[in-house]
Amino acid sequence: MTAHEPADAVTEAAAVLAEAARTGVPSAPVRSLLPEGDIEAAYAVQRLNAERGIAAGRRLVGRKVGLTSPAVQRQLGVDRPDFGTLFADMAVPEGQPIAPGRLLQPKVEAEVALVLGTDLPHRDPTVADLLRATAFALPALEIVDSRVAGWDITIVDTVADNASCGLYVLGGTPVPLDRVDLRALTMTLTKNGETVSEGTGADCLGSPLTAALWLAAALARLGDPLRAGDTVLTGALGPMAVAAEGDAFTAHIEGLGTVSTTFASAATEGAAA
Repeated sequence: MTAHEPADAVTEAAAVLAEAARTGVPSAPVRSLLPEGDIEAAYAVQRLNAERGIAAGRRLVGRKVGLTSPAVQRQLGVDRPDFGTLFADMAVPEGQPIAPGRLLQPKVEAEVALVLGTDLPHRDPTVADLLRATAFALPALEIVDSRVAGWDITIVDTVADNASCGLYVLGGTPVPLDRVDLRALTMTLTKNGETVSEGTGADCLGSPLTAALWLAAALARLGDPLRAGDTVLTGALGPMAVAAEGDAFTAHIEGLGTVSTTFASAATEGAAA
C-alpha cells in the first residue's frame, strides 16, 4: 500500500456513504475500501464527512456513544465503544412525526442524554469532573440508521458511518444528576403499546456516566473535547427495535420521565398535504 492509498480510500469511503445518505439508497459495506480492521481509518472517514457537513452549514451540537452493550461488542469483535457526531438537524422535537423516507433502515433505542454546562477538556476526567460539568440529564430516543445495506456492518463500517447515527429525540424535562441514580435506573421501551425493550443504567457500560467519561477522555485526547452546551447520548439501555412507517415509540426511564416519537406513514403525509 502506497502512502497515497489510505487517504484515497478514506475519500472514496466517505463519498460512498455520503451518496447513500443523499439518495436514500443503502450502499455496499465500506470495509472493503479501507485497510482491514483499521478503526483509525474509519474515524477519518467519519471526520471527513462531518467536516464537509459543517462546511455546508450544519451545526455540531454534541456526540453519541455507541457499542456500549457487551453483547453487541462481542458481535462486532471489539472491546470498546465508539462515537459519532450529533448535528442540530438530527434533533427531532417530541410531537413532530418523522417523515417517511427520511431514514434508510431505522431502529430505535432508549438512552440517557447528558447536557453539559461547562467544558470537559481533561484527558483523564473523573466522575467528579463529569458531575460538575453536567447541567442536567434527559430521557432520549436515538433512531439509529445505517447507510450500509442490510445492516451488514463491522466495527469499521459503523465507525465510518458516523456510528450508525440517524436522528434523536430528547425529553423536555431536565433532571439534575443529584436527583437520579443513573446506574440503578430502569428503562422500558414500547412500540405501538407493546414492550419491545427493557434494561437498566448498569446495562450501558456499567453506568451512563462510565460511557460519558470514556467519550470525554477519547475526544480530549484527539484535541476536540466536549464543550459547554453539548448533548451526549450515552448509549442504549436495552436492545434496539426495528421501526417502520406508522410506528409509535415511548420510552419510560425511571427518574427521568418519558420520551416519545412516531414515524409518519406515507398515506398520512399524503392526506395532510
